[in-house]
Amino acid sequence: MSQLPQFASPLWLLGLAVAPVLVWLHHRRGGQGALTVSRLPGRTRGRWRLHLPFYCRCLAFVALVLALARPQLGYAWEEATTEGIDIQIAIDISGSMGAEDFQPHNRLEVAKRAMREFVAQRPADRLGITVFGGTALTRSPLTTDRRMLDELIAAIELNQVPDGTAIGIALANAASRLKDSPSKSRVIILVTDGVNNAGEIDPISAAAVAQGLGIKVYTVGVGTQGQVLVPVPVRDPVTGRQEIRRVRMNVEVDEALLERIAERTGGKFFRATDPRALTGVFAEIDRLERTPLQVKRYIRYREHFQPFAWAALGLLGLPVLAGTLRLTAEP
Repeated sequence: MSQLPQFASPLWLLGLAVAPVLVWLHHRRGGQGALTVSRLPGRTRGRWRLHLPFYCRCLAFVALVLALARPQLGYAWEEATTEGIDIQIAIDISGSMGAEDFQPHNRLEVAKRAMREFVAQRPADRLGITVFGGTALTRSPLTTDRRMLDELIAAIELNQVPDGTAIGIALANAASRLKDSPSKSRVIILVTDGVNNAGEIDPISAAAVAQGLGIKVYTVGVGTQGQVLVPVPVRDPVTGRQEIRRVRMNVEVDEALLERIAERTGGKFFRATDPRALTGVFAEIDRLERTPLQVKRYIRYREHFQPFAWAALGLLGLPVLAGTLRLTAEP
């Protein structure tokens, strides 16, 4: 809340121009020489006492003019309103997202960090999380609970669903979470590093459904092209224990498919081949999907002329007091 000063009757301030004229006339007529030293009390010294009554009345006049101008102090507060965007993020958690080409972390960990930053920067929006591999699972419906979303994203791990890359099912799952949304702007952010190889729903058909529902899809292809080291869980035939072995695999991103999905729904395709690029992709989507903030300002004014009125009254009484105490020769 801020304070805004103003005058309700500012025309009275023109009277302040009279004060300098009065001062000039007072000294021009030689008021000081008109008084003889014999009229002053014997104990008084200093010529300022001769002018004290005049300046008290002059300051009283200034204070009275300010009081008549009705100074007011406004207490203003603002109410910000914005129409939030509903966003469902679909993140690939298939085994290939563990590829270690995004050092010092794998692809999934870098994507999770970028998602957490993205969520934290959008307090006015509802966001949800869908994870997918060979099938899709809703980790969070649309919500404004940023703390819960942050904890859910941090808890995402590889292979929490059957392995594979079911892009069509992921789109259908995310769209189902948005289809009943009353928001004018609904968005899906699809993050994957592979080729559609699972699921009963064709990705282009799912994109057509999203288009029909008025949902925009941003697609993000992550990872470098070619062979990369991917941690693969295997069972030791001797001990029977499950171990993680790093296998060099050729992981391809179906850029053409992701471009078609984004183009059909009015979104945009992004390619991220390193951690910095992936963070930049989410920052770019954050800039693209913004609604203007509407601010309403309310101001309530309170009268503050009383201090000036009391000051004028006190200044008018000061010469009388000074005369009584024999500080000046006139009351």
